[in-house]
Amino acid sequence: MRKVLILHGWHASPPPHWQDWLARELVSRGVIVAFVQLSNPMNPSLALWLREAAEALAALRPDTVVCHSLGNVLWWHLCHTQRALHVESLLMVAPPRDLSDYEAVAEFFPVALPQELYATESLLVTSEDDPYLNKAEALRFARALGVKHISFQNMGHINAASGYGPWPWMLEQVMAQGGHRDS
Repeated sequence: MRKVLILHGWHASPPPHWQDWLARELVSRGVIVAFVQLSNPMNPSLALWLREAAEALAALRPDTVVCHSLGNVLWWHLCHTQRALHVESLLMVAPPRDLSDYEAVAEFFPVALPQELYATESLLVTSEDDPYLNKAEALRFARALGVKHISFQNMGHINAASGYGPWPWMLEQVMAQGGHRDS
């Protein structure tokens, strides 16, 4: 049976965010989903989020991981600390540039892009008008990570504020990514 781990970013991804919608849609299709609600999303602790994400990974052993915003940075920290488990597919949506000038998330930065993403397939999804990562930065991330990159126009930070509650395209991507294990 397919298993998906969803890692939200700063401020979490409550309804009507696409990650919340995605979790519900996947469950309705028989997918096992862990949409981890990381502690104190408005003022997160890197150490606590690392522990919570590592525990969720170990418990679920997902086929696919879907990260949004600061959730991508969390995954990169997991990769650097070798707490990430290998997955079939990794979808990285709207990662931010270095946000160390934002006190609430400063401890997450700087973070080097990992050489190993612990994924068989990886996809970087960005928007050309994302206020937290411009087009040139997104291209640099994709090249440095060595991953496939899809860039959309006029999607902002690809969150509820930019109109992304239901996002059928992302559901299709998750369902199409990687294989699955029968464990």
